[in-house]
Amino acid sequence: MTIVPRKTPMREQPPAERIRNFHEVPLGYTPEEAVQEAKRCLQCKRAPCIQGCPVNIKIPQFIRRIAEGDFRGAIRKIKEDNYLPAICGRVCPQEIQCEAVCTLGKKFEPVAIGRLERFAADWEYEAGVEIPPPGKPTGFRVAVVGSGPAGLTCAAELRRYGHEVTIFEALHEPGGVLVYGIPEFRLPKCIVTQEVENVRRLGVEIRLNVVVGRTVTVDELFADGFHAVFVGSGAGLPRFLEIPGESLVGVYSANEFLTRVNLMRAYLFPEYDTPIKVGRRVAVVGGGNVAMDAARTALRLGAEEVMVLYRRTEAEMPARAEEVHHAKEEGVEFHFLVNPVRFLGEDGVLRGVECVRMELGEPDASGRRRPIPIEGSNFTMEVDTAIIAIGNSPHPLIPRTTPGLEVSRQGTIVADDLGVTSREGVFAGGDIVTGAATVILAMGAGKRAAYAIDRYLREKYGRKGAG
Repeated sequence: MTIVPRKTPMREQPPAERIRNFHEVPLGYTPEEAVQEAKRCLQCKRAPCIQGCPVNIKIPQFIRRIAEGDFRGAIRKIKEDNYLPAICGRVCPQEIQCEAVCTLGKKFEPVAIGRLERFAADWEYEAGVEIPPPGKPTGFRVAVVGSGPAGLTCAAELRRYGHEVTIFEALHEPGGVLVYGIPEFRLPKCIVTQEVENVRRLGVEIRLNVVVGRTVTVDELFADGFHAVFVGSGAGLPRFLEIPGESLVGVYSANEFLTRVNLMRAYLFPEYDTPIKVGRRVAVVGGGNVAMDAARTALRLGAEEVMVLYRRTEAEMPARAEEVHHAKEEGVEFHFLVNPVRFLGEDGVLRGVECVRMELGEPDASGRRRPIPIEGSNFTMEVDTAIIAIGNSPHPLIPRTTPGLEVSRQGTIVADDLGVTSREGVFAGGDIVTGAATVILAMGAGKRAAYAIDRYLREKYGRKGAG
């Protein structure tokens, strides 16, 4: 057997073309390319890639089916463990999960597992989606708070067990962070809509514009006849720098900026006259995936110059290497070892930012070297828009209105690995427990919580569940 050392390339929009639109950047595999890539898999018995996947997809088995040309069999195998494959194939950080432990990757490039998952999911949408039947009805009702990746996964798994499920979503569109937090060019809205519709077709009810903790409380959900509640409300409360000038017009949190772009359809620019405007020069503060999303979005909205300001070096950036690569290709400028200390304004409007240069000291709690300001190194930059992308925290509304729910000092709900909280019948998972993390980690939490909820219901009420 001849081993092909490198991944089968995936075609992409050229940088000069894609910065003028919000269309998806990678274009996906053709069937021939997918089969070619799938044949690189060694089909090793130990299959460390499965353990590297937070939802434990049977990776070698679905890849073998692609290699054999059995695309229907491949997507069926994936959906035994993952109800959102089209999303995961696009936004999961495979390079630090399944592909990081790929046996082939010890000597060559690992198998392109994420690209193959995306191919199988996209093929199914063209050929016709199969909806697996739900489990035998149990009579139990479960409320799921939030329609993001944790909530959707938990709901779908609960239907597999045969429970009735209602999702309560605060916004007017389902999908949570998948809809409002990820740009169109990374995760098209039509993909999220399709995946949400598949969950609906499983028999999950989705109620929109319901703010749990205000419209209805967790206690009221129990009083309404729900036997258990899963909280997957995410981490949508933005963090700020807490420096002078953050209230100036033109300073956004990345959360606000991306939400406006996504929910006000700015991704249709320039065909759609979007109310979202950016100036000529844009500064994005932060080094994660959200910072890359914000910077690349600003370019597409017409900014002439977009700068990422990051207080450490490129080696410490938490953003995916692929996202940084795409941002550089598109013309985003990176200023490392730089940190804002003050936003400068005129008549209440942002005009610039004062920064200080940094140097790296000893490692901090994250294991990365701590950035230390260099005295006397301050300088200013002219900017029209500033976007703060330094992370999010959970909103305190649900913990504050749910008696008996233990909360950490960081505002996250305290739960074990199965999502069990201090309040009986209440389970939680995803960013509301871990703080801001990845889509696939939230999905894994939702899947484990569904198992725990099913077990809890059967044990508490003495009736055998379908699982």
